[in-house]
Amino acid sequence: MQSSMTSQFVADALMMAVWRRGHPREVLHHSDQGSQYTSEHFQKLLVEQGIVCSMSRAGEVLDNSAMESFFSSMKTERMGRKVYGTRDQAGADVFDYIDRFYKPTRRHSTLGYR
Repeated sequence: MQSSMTSQFVADALMMAVWRRGHPREVLHHSDQGSQYTSEHFQKLLVEQGIVCSMSRAGEVLDNSAMESFFSSMKTERMGRKVYGTRDQAGADVFDYIDRFYKPTRRHSTLGYR
């Protein structure tokens, strides 16, 4: 988690995911049309990694309903009314929710139950 969304930030997040999954094949990266995702830097990284780029059309939040569902679950189940003292506390809680609760217990048909 960072205070601003830059192309370097999303590039670092993408590479962390690639490394953690052992450079998987046939990856699709779906995002909105934010400047960090449309940047030359990020687009070049996708090509270098062999990742197919998919972007929502402007104003189309339903293009990525699986992620929208995830964010809704996270807000409802974990973050709803919490107040975090620092960004680090919020980041640790989000990490805990994703890696220790959500991923081990939730398998989705849209991801082949992985």
